[in-house]
Amino acid sequence: MAEVLGVLCSGRGTDLQAILDAIDRGEVDAKVAVVIADKPEAFALERSKKAGIAAVLVDRKKYEGRESFEEALIEALEKAGVTLVVLAGFMRILTPLFVRHFAGRIMNIHPALLPSFPGAHAHRDALAHGVKVSGCTVHFVDEGTDSGPIILQAAVPVLDGDTEETLSARVLEEEHRIYPKAIQLYCAGKLKVTGRIVSIVE
Repeated sequence: MAEVLGVLCSGRGTDLQAILDAIDRGEVDAKVAVVIADKPEAFALERSKKAGIAAVLVDRKKYEGRESFEEALIEALEKAGVTLVVLAGFMRILTPLFVRHFAGRIMNIHPALLPSFPGAHAHRDALAHGVKVSGCTVHFVDEGTDSGPIILQAAVPVLDGDTEETLSARVLEEEHRIYPKAIQLYCAGKLKVTGRIVSIVE
């Protein structure tokens, strides 16, 4: 049975689009059942509507606390029958309440080579440290911040004169390539997690 994806977004939804395109090309054996955004202006909602996918707004500002907000997220994902939660530019730190509910079934992509530069300002931090190589990381989500077991990574050179915007644009190209690939490995049952180590099994 194909995996049922629920995608959580906060912004433009370009990673979401890359996943939808990969599904359309037959490269990912899954379907996106619901796209949830935490901001009404998130363009990801428009992308999902255009693709004929349920678009749900769970506006963080309408909830008193993180727990009630996450309970609403869980309810929407469960209602859609989601088997894998995919974070695609979702700018919220999830609490143990959410992570434990979907333990081992949440993926995220981060615009740096973890464990370096976790958090919300990865490109700025990478440039400030003068690194020569950056990139992106697909990982399972645990109860820490960008600290879960690493599935796939892609390296991107940092060029002289790079800004956050130019580095981000090149990293984003790699995000769009490796995120669908990681999801397909999960869908095909090829990911084995032992402690912090994720192995790809054939």
